[in-house]
Amino acid sequence: MSEVAAPFYKYHVFFCTNQRTDGRQSCEDCGASALRMYAKDKAKAAGLAIPGGVRINTAGCLNRCEHGPVMVIYPDATWYTYIDEEDVDEIIAEHLLNGRPVERLLIDKS
Repeated sequence: MSEVAAPFYKYHVFFCTNQRTDGRQSCEDCGASALRMYAKDKAKAAGLAIPGGVRINTAGCLNRCEHGPVMVIYPDATWYTYIDEEDVDEIIAEHLLNGRPVERLLIDKS
């Protein structure tokens, strides 16, 4: 029987930064790349961007752009929509630092 290794990061955050070309809404239409960079900088400033801490990544299309912009945080599989830096700040402060989902920004997993 093998042991399951501990995850390298406590939280792995994926930001959809997809730009659709067929006219449908895209997360990138909502400034997703800029807000991902903002989140990455804030996580670094908070001391979270370390092994065992938080990793902020680009995900390409998460196929949820109608809720966009969207991100998903693993291992919780918690899906968020967000609008601006204040929303990102709240997700970092509540979820990433304190383990509490931000209810008002949640989108369902389906």
